[in-house]
Amino acid sequence: MAERRTTRSRPAAKERPDEEEQFDDEEIDDRNVSRRGGQLGAAQIAQAGLRQISELTGKAVEGVTGVEPGDGGWIVGVEVVEDRRVPSSADILATYEAELDEDGDLVSYRRLRRYPRGRGDTIGDT
Repeated sequence: MAERRTTRSRPAAKERPDEEEQFDDEEIDDRNVSRRGGQLGAAQIAQAGLRQISELTGKAVEGVTGVEPGDGGWIVGVEVVEDRRVPSSADILATYEAELDEDGDLVSYRRLRRYPRGRGDTIGDT
């Protein structure tokens, strides 16, 4: 009887990415991305405001509630968990307003209001 040989094909080697797809080892800093002639864009400003309010208050942030250009900078609204409770539907939240300069540095902040979770906005507010 003839001996039967089986051959296994090797998986193809991964193709090397084109040079265009290769990246340097240096990290890209989003703050250096130009959006408006060297200034930071709204998304970067919002993240900077969120981070700085969290650091200053020491409280958990829920998210950004608004971003708008101001006099020589930006105004960022941030929702913060002021008091955690059980159940979480009883948490007390607060809205903070942060003023940042064009470079994303905090100029000032203040708490605008506190409220129970689920009662943040009322219908008909203007």
